[in-house]
Order: sequence, then C-alpha cells, then structure tokens
Amino acid sequence: MEKLIVRLLLIIKVVGLTVFVFAFLAWFDGVIIQFTHPEWLPQRVSHLLNIRTDTFTIIMFFVSAFGFFLWRIVTEILKSETDKNEKT
Repeated sequence: MEKLIVRLLLIIKVVGLTVFVFAFLAWFDGVIIQFTHPEWLPQRVSHLLNIRTDTFTIIMFFVSAFGFFLWRIVTEILKSETDKNEKT
C-alpha cells in the first residue's frame, strides 16, 4: 500500500480506538446511573447538552460499537497488508 494510505489507516485506527474507549466509558456511566439513581434518567446530561440521560446512554452504546468495529477492521487490514509484504 502507499505510504499515504497506510498513514490514513493508522489515523483512522487511533480515532476508532479513542472513540470506542470514551463512548464506552460514557455508556458505562449511564448504566451505573440507571442502577444507582434511576430517577436521574429523564434529566438532561449536562447544561451543555439538551438530551436525556437515558437517550445519551443508548447513543453512546452505538457510538462505542461503531468505534470498536472501525478499530478492528482497520487493524485487520493493516495486519493483512503487513503479512502480505513480509511474504513477498
């Protein structure tokens, strides 16, 4: 692969992992709130976001799944490309 494409894939890999980790932590925070303080679920996440806590938790679950799949797909592409280059 060209160097530019490899660099772009590495950037996408780092972004995917970062999105996965932080969205997962936000989702986990929402789950903990559901167990410990369920009366907080209809309230807003913060004064900056006009979105309910339970809706935010659901969105973060899907965002973390997207980040995970993006990270894994790019990791496998780079791994297969590295294996292919080593064999030749």
